[in-house]
Amino acid sequence: MTKTGASDIFQYTQAELDSLCRRDVTLAAAVGRIGMINRRADGDVFTALISGVISQQISSKAAETIKARLVSLCGAITPERICGLDAASIQKCGTTLRKAGYIKRIGETVYSGGLDLGALSTMGDDEVIKRLSALPGVGVWTAEMLLIFALQRRDVCSYGDLAIRRGMCKLYGLDTLSKEQFNQYKERYSPYGSIASLYLWELSLCQR
Repeated sequence: MTKTGASDIFQYTQAELDSLCRRDVTLAAAVGRIGMINRRADGDVFTALISGVISQQISSKAAETIKARLVSLCGAITPERICGLDAASIQKCGTTLRKAGYIKRIGETVYSGGLDLGALSTMGDDEVIKRLSALPGVGVWTAEMLLIFALQRRDVCSYGDLAIRRGMCKLYGLDTLSKEQFNQYKERYSPYGSIASLYLWELSLCQR
């Protein structure tokens, strides 16, 4: 397994949060209501990568169920153990055959040394996204989620994440959100876009 040494909770400080709030008074008001957020992270990069592929276009609950079945099937989500499975067995965990094939090929690529996940921690965000997006079934969104939850990068706010966009609309009272508007808010949050993302996700779940 490729560990980053990161905690199983996304770590951020009060000083970072205060700095973010000074950049955006509307967000600051929401932070005041919500308080500190404990969002689960994953210090194992390979597990986080496979989890990201599983999570594409399905609910969090469904993704957790599939991941639990995969762990039950192979004992631990490692490149070696994924290589020991066929795509049909992975599919029976509840995913599509196409996605099962992606998971199998990613395991083979990492196990054979085609991608050194340990080297990702030395790369900039854009390079990580470029390297991971070259893998089958891995797009920008999946790479961005790995940046946040496995590598704990500070400044990731994903336009490709529907919940983040929904949270942004709720925060600012918007009916629609253009990419240009999104990027303006993203720039305002920098260099703490990942922390802002935690709050936007939380806001997306609010009924009002």
